Amino acid sequence: MLLHYHEFESPLGRILFASDGQSICMLDFAGCEQRTEMLLARRYGDVQFRRGSDPLNLKPLLRDYFNGRLHALDHVPVNTGGTAFQQQVWKALRTIPAGETRSYGQLAVQVRRPKASRAVGHANSLNPVAIIVPCHRVIGASSALTGYAGGLERKRWLLQHEGALSANLDLPADPARIPATA
Repeated sequence: MLLHYHEFESPLGRILFASDGQSICMLDFAGCEQRTEMLLARRYGDVQFRRGSDPLNLKPLLRDYFNGRLHALDHVPVNTGGTAFQQQVWKALRTIPAGETRSYGQLAVQVRRPKASRAVGHANSLNPVAIIVPCHRVIGASSALTGYAGGLERKRWLLQHEGALSANLDLPADPARIPATA
């Protein structure tokens, strides 16, 4: 599979994304390339990257999102691959509006697997299209800020940017500690 590779400088550091020409197949932060390549190989087998055009015009949409137009990415087509269950979880993630969060348990109920919060968490951790498939909007049952492949400081920044933070969230200390590049 040939994917067109792009880079975008964001307030969270360099973002890498890849497109098959019709949808976004990968979006992750610089420094996470090994994880990303593993996820893509698992989903599509042999994947080759080529720097190319941005046929979906994602860069302007990312710029809009980071400039406060939080719904700019809502309708970007994605091709996540994955198992049927993972796809169900990732589809459910896209229904969480900007400015809101869900717990893993709430997401499990939404996908009609109320006892599968751990499986939902695992699927969440394997999301290949960060930000667009907003896995950062999932928090622990106690409102604790839980794992994020891009790092908890980035998760905190994204939730703060979207207005989803509340006083009862257990957050790391300082979003300014996000490195310019990962």
